[in-house]
Amino acid sequence: MTATLKERTVLVIGRPGGIARAITFAVREAGGSVVAAGRDAGALAEAYDDPGIVAESVDVTDEASVAALAERLGGVDHVVSTASARARGAVGDLDPDVVTLSLRTKAVGAILLAKHFATRMPADGSFLFFSGATAVKPAAGMLAVAATNGAVDAVIRSLSVELAPIRVNAVSPGTIDSGAYDALGAEKKAALFATRGNANPARRIGTPEDVADAVVFALTNTFLTGVSLGIDGGEPLV
Repeated sequence: MTATLKERTVLVIGRPGGIARAITFAVREAGGSVVAAGRDAGALAEAYDDPGIVAESVDVTDEASVAALAERLGGVDHVVSTASARARGAVGDLDPDVVTLSLRTKAVGAILLAKHFATRMPADGSFLFFSGATAVKPAAGMLAVAATNGAVDAVIRSLSVELAPIRVNAVSPGTIDSGAYDALGAEKKAALFATRGNANPARRIGTPEDVADAVVFALTNTFLTGVSLGIDGGEPLV
């Protein structure tokens, strides 16, 4: 039987919008309490007006910051990190520092969270990190993103063995209308979404709620571990 999030505390790391916001409210709807954490705790506190959501500060690239958060919280049942750093660009234009920051945020950040929270977590707890469709479908200009997502997929498999019976999984989104593409401008964004939505087998673009539903499933299914769930509309197939 699928477990429940009632009387469970979930640490959700990310900005107070898009996918992280959808996850926060999905966890609340499933009965869980949330610690919403990110670099700007004030913005998180302002964004969430709910007694079941507590705002905290953390920088997942800084081990001292992660350790301090674990010490303050004492323990949580589940940890979800949506933290990422923008690293798009052709190989000839990539700054090594940008690539390093991307890896430190998503892959090394996952390791640091596991290091400092696993010992404070119940045996039926879990970690959920974010990979991405580029890990299995390469695209020009996405080298650093693909490398980072591939690293996350490797990290979750290794951690699922090392931390057992604590479960460790990832969600691997495809093209999601989460606000990440807004910088393209309305016209270019609409054209991109039309192209990708018409090409993938699901015949649409994903929503933050699609991802949030998968996160709740991963947190509550006690027989799921070491898996990267593709929430991508079949995008890597075409």
